[in-house]
Parts: sequence; structure tokens; C-alpha cells
Amino acid sequence: MLIIGIAGGTGSGKTTVVNKIIESLPRNEVAVLSQDSYYKDNSHIPLEERQEINFDHPNSLEFKLLLKHLKELKQGKIIQQPIYSYLTCTRSKETIPVEPRHVVIVEGILILTNKELRDIFDIKVFVHAEADDRLVRVINRDIIERGRSINKVLERYHKSVRPMHMQFIEPSKSYADMILPQGGNNLVAIEMLKTIIESNLKKEKEKIKKQHKQK
Repeated sequence: MLIIGIAGGTGSGKTTVVNKIIESLPRNEVAVLSQDSYYKDNSHIPLEERQEINFDHPNSLEFKLLLKHLKELKQGKIIQQPIYSYLTCTRSKETIPVEPRHVVIVEGILILTNKELRDIFDIKVFVHAEADDRLVRVINRDIIERGRSINKVLERYHKSVRPMHMQFIEPSKSYADMILPQGGNNLVAIEMLKTIIESNLKKEKEKIKKQHKQK
């Protein structure tokens, strides 16, 4: 199994990169785990307080569960990925079953800030985009997908998104094996990443074949 971690700032284009990788591989060979699914459940606190949670701080995430799920996938087990709602800031009772695949992609802004996660990634990628470009994407996404007003989006950006990016996310770039500038628009870098993944995947399959022959 090849486990790839794709990090980068909010609105940097990580999802675009992930989608382009998925398109280049057979559908049954890739599984994707989103960091966003592993935010801690906050149903025990009032809604007003939930809406003030700093989702850009590592403490907002249940990294232990994500790490446990990755280890279980490596062991050939099916996991139950949580479903998290930004509207209610709680986890759903329902989950998404995820089966082990040859390639597992973990995507999220803070995944390279955690050493245990970094150690389990075979390839670590950081998607870089300029702050202005990221802000435009954040405004569009938070208004359309998360029901926030423009004033609330800008307030959150200056209060938590930008400072957390500078404190945690940007420094985690130093742990990346590969940095993709210009976000999801850098088609040349994405093609290079695809080639690296396909090469590593081929080696993994050859290794598995040898192990089966030896048995």
C-alpha cells in the first residue's frame, strides 16, 4: 500500500490535485481520507461556542483516530470514516466504509504537522498557493458550502486562518518531499507527481508478487 499525504493552506487547491491524481489511476486502486472528517465531535457544547472553534489549530483534530484508521487499512481491514458537518460542528452517526486500496491519499491542511502521520506517509506533498488566491477561494467556499456571511469569513480569516497558517501550516512545508507551487493550476508539477506515484505503485505491486511467489 502506498500512502500519500497532501497538505497545503486552506484554499490552496489540494482537492484539485487529489482529483487529478484519482483521474490518472484505476478507480478501484485509490482511497481518499480527508482530514476534515476527523475533526473532534463538539456536540457536547452549545452551537454558539461551536461556531467559534478554531478549525485551523491541530488541537481541533482527532489525529489518533486517523492514524489508527491508516494502520488498519495497511492491515487489510475496512474502516468507518467519520462524517463531519461544518454547519453543526458535529459528527454524524453515519460513517463511510473505506476499503484498503493500493493507493491511499490523505488530504488536509494540518496533516504534515503531526510526526506520527508524517512517518506513515510514503510520499509527502505540500500544495502552495499565494495568500490572495487562497483568500478568494476561502470566501467563495465558506459562503456557498458552509453558510457563512462575508463578514464572518473575513473575521475568521484574520482571527484564525491566517495566523494558524503562519504558525503551523507554512512551517510544515519543510517536511514535504515535493512542493507544488501555484496550487492545482500547476499541471506540469501534477504530472510529475502522477509519474512518481505510478512508479512507486509499480514497485509495490512487484514486491507483492514476489512475496506471493515465495509463499
